Amino acid sequence: MSTVDDPPRVATSDQPGSPAAPATPAVPAAVRGPRRRAGRALTVLAGAWLAFVVAHRLLSGRWWLWLAPELTPPLAFVAVPVLLLALAGLAGPARGRVALLAAAALALGAGLSGLNPAVLRTPPPAPADALRLVSWNTTVWNETDDADAFYASLTARRADVYLLQEYKPADDPARRDADLARLRREFPGYQVAARGELVTLTRFPIVGVAALPADPPPGSDWRTDYWEVKSLRTDLRIGARTVSVYNTHILVPLDLSSPLRATFYERRREFFQRRETQYDALAADLDRNPLPVLVAGDLNTSPAMADLDRLTDRLTDAGRAGGSAYPTSWTIAGQRWWRLDWTFVSRDWTVHRYRLRDARGMSDHRVQETTLSLDGAR
Repeated sequence: MSTVDDPPRVATSDQPGSPAAPATPAVPAAVRGPRRRAGRALTVLAGAWLAFVVAHRLLSGRWWLWLAPELTPPLAFVAVPVLLLALAGLAGPARGRVALLAAAALALGAGLSGLNPAVLRTPPPAPADALRLVSWNTTVWNETDDADAFYASLTARRADVYLLQEYKPADDPARRDADLARLRREFPGYQVAARGELVTLTRFPIVGVAALPADPPPGSDWRTDYWEVKSLRTDLRIGARTVSVYNTHILVPLDLSSPLRATFYERRREFFQRRETQYDALAADLDRNPLPVLVAGDLNTSPAMADLDRLTDRLTDAGRAGGSAYPTSWTIAGQRWWRLDWTFVSRDWTVHRYRLRDARGMSDHRVQETTLSLDGAR
């Protein structure tokens, strides 16, 4: 019998039938401090990245000053939030907040990454009469290459249609005539359409030619043609049908002059406006064209840039039939960074194969090779 003077009895693990109280180890202050700091830092990083992705979604293709942020490597829109998710466990009590911010950024940015989930699907086999298309930014034609090797690389592709960009004879009519004459010798039976820097070769009859955004008057110098003609539409007769093929080279987003000079910003605004004009003219022509269409070339537009929406909203990326989970077409310093070269088709086409081929040192752009057919199996 206890009395008021007896101390209270406390159950311990030594007493039979008394469960042991779970021990909660205290986190040493030496650990709590770094975790809190890591949590704050990761929260700031995750929040800043989410804010950047939101701003990019809102401003890309709409504001000329956003041209520089638009050059963010597309893969970063997946790599950065995935890294933040992996590091969230180091954020201590803030790990849920970090994970939520990173997941939101991943959801908003995954479509900008350039990843090709369609690589898991197998395209339908090509019929015997499938069309072979080659599109290539030649990087100033054969100016720095051996001419024989250059033309041999073209003929070896054995394509039905060639869409070639960056033909730059400058204002030398003799050179232009010689180049076009050699093309006809190398490709007997093909027809040639050329405006400015754009050259289209086809073994199918050409029944119409149009230059976009504008066709300069006859007799204009080459430099005028270069700046004014950035898409060359050729209407081809293939069997009993007529199709439109657009050979396209959109202007680069910006020049690399010093940002300390006023001309840097003047040129940036000018390039933005020119790109808008070029894309708008192409989209408008596509909207009023009832024929099956195909658009290919160097668009100077990465998967992360909203300018591409003008084409993805209307056409299908042939790269879905490619064999790469992350297709890349532009090379600098020996490394392939991201995709600037594209081929798009209307619903009338079935793409059976799409590949980006090495240019063997003759260009900083890889060669697009596409095999496709009209009204093929889907």
